[in-house]
Amino acid sequence: MSRLRDAGASRLLSVHGANIALGLLVPATLLAVWQIAGAMDMLNPVLLPTPLVILQELVHLTLSGELLRDVGISLWRALLGFLLGGGLGLLLGLLVGFSLRTERLLDPSLQMLRTLPHLAIAPLFILWFGFGESMKILLIAKGAFFPLYVNTFLGIRSVDNQLFDVARVLQFSRRQLITKLVLPAAMPNIFLGIRLSVVVAWLGLVVAEMMGSSSGIGFLINDARYFSITSVVFAGIIVFALVGKLTDSLIRLLERRLLRWQDSYKGEGWS
Repeated sequence: MSRLRDAGASRLLSVHGANIALGLLVPATLLAVWQIAGAMDMLNPVLLPTPLVILQELVHLTLSGELLRDVGISLWRALLGFLLGGGLGLLLGLLVGFSLRTERLLDPSLQMLRTLPHLAIAPLFILWFGFGESMKILLIAKGAFFPLYVNTFLGIRSVDNQLFDVARVLQFSRRQLITKLVLPAAMPNIFLGIRLSVVVAWLGLVVAEMMGSSSGIGFLINDARYFSITSVVFAGIIVFALVGKLTDSLIRLLERRLLRWQDSYKGEGWS
């Protein structure tokens, strides 16, 4: 029995290793080509520094403490904006999803506001709230609100009507109907909304920090752009990408843990 468990564990590790190697194949190839082209003086080092130079800049910024300080500030702003906007989006998505009257009252106006881009809203937020933290957090919250609102609403409205027939046969109360049927069925959409909200909150953070800030990763990138220090610009972009990917991976891990009951198609190939 133990041999079977060991064999299963080793097979799982080999599959995970193969999947990780496959995912790293494209970026590793691009980095190698980029480094070789830079070493052969085929690229302008001011406009496109080599990956090695960018890595050295990352190490320097990390050792100086500047990068960690800016990352901490940016994460705190993104978290507050996501909790405010995403929480409100989840709440209104539930209300509109469960009530046709509330949908007719609120959804047309919300859908119209959803089409307004960050760059169009940012000047107004600066006029109303100045360049302080309120402007940044509210701009992030505006972006985080709509993905979670839309996906929560769609998740509730996508619940199969046959499940409601089953609930009537089992004589579910309204509370049981919501907690044991509708919300579990809508959870895949809600998690998708959370993932999209985190991404948009991160994008809103970039806009907010680049338009008016004296700290954060967006400010670091904007300040380096002003002085044409391209390696710092790339370093900031890489940090944004890494933190965004890590956050998305954590949400996906939580999603897999909570939605183990799902039996959905996962593609062909390694599993």
